[in-house]
Amino acid sequence: MIVLGIESSCDETAASVVADGTDILSSVVASQIDIHHRYGGVVPELASRKHLEAIVPVVEEAVAASGIAPGDLDAIAATQGPGLVGALLVGFSFAKAYAYTLGIPLCGVSHLEGHINSVFLEPDPPPFPFVALLASGGHTSIYHVTGHTGFELMGQTRDDAAGEAFDKVSKMLGLGYPGGAIIGNMALQGDPAKIRFPRSYLDKSESDFSFSGLKTAVNRYIQTHPDEYEDQVADIAAGFQEAVADVLVYKLVHAAEEKGCSHIAIVGGVAANRRLREKVMQAAQKKGLSVHIPAIDLCGDNAAMIAAVGYHYLKAGARADMNEDVYSRHRL
Repeated sequence: MIVLGIESSCDETAASVVADGTDILSSVVASQIDIHHRYGGVVPELASRKHLEAIVPVVEEAVAASGIAPGDLDAIAATQGPGLVGALLVGFSFAKAYAYTLGIPLCGVSHLEGHINSVFLEPDPPPFPFVALLASGGHTSIYHVTGHTGFELMGQTRDDAAGEAFDKVSKMLGLGYPGGAIIGNMALQGDPAKIRFPRSYLDKSESDFSFSGLKTAVNRYIQTHPDEYEDQVADIAAGFQEAVADVLVYKLVHAAEEKGCSHIAIVGGVAANRRLREKVMQAAQKKGLSVHIPAIDLCGDNAAMIAAVGYHYLKAGARADMNEDVYSRHRL
């Protein structure tokens, strides 16, 4: 089955053609980072307008690059939520029209399920069941994954998500957007032991997260060191990043032990963080766990992961009604 995936939940317009849920024939992503960088974060109205400009050329490029004619597509899978409603409407409405024109089925899928299924686009995917940490944008959650469309929520953030904390700390330090990549690069020049920030584990026996206190601790440090913090930006970035990674890795490994799983995965934009990858590999080696992390280009928002999860729903007979709408919030 050849599926065209369409993703427009936030600030990337993406399209991808995937065969049988695993073979990426093409993947095109149009980023809006340069647009939103000046504002220190995503501006929803601007994001929607840019999606409108990009959706047709991005889909046309993805179909052309795949070597598949539009008439040879078997189905379309499009992100239905969660995300920015205006942005979602662009991709999902286009997908409806394209599917109707071609006379092929459409499936609306969860952006979160897409991230979890991104590990199956790699040559060595984890067997079921496994425990996955999903850290992307406004989401930080741990799931027990029992199938391509089977998930049990084990824990989630009670306030800020890890990705949000990266963006907000980057803004505090005057570094701009997107915070994850900027903080990660800045941290390479700093010493994580110079400035130690608190680790909020909440209840260590549970899988919930909280990053608002850490964000506040960074802000407090900046306020109480007004004459010196500008010379310590790299150390602050490194100390903050280390604190986030310590909590994420501890909770993920603990959840795997709780479920008796020997396989763990990290997916979503935060999974691209180099220090987080290093620390989870170190922890997994000590515990005898296998780690599965998508390639960098599959960590961020992309349409290949949408086509991948859509394939499994379509195979099971799922079809989206043309009257269906997008949704801004959703929990697996």
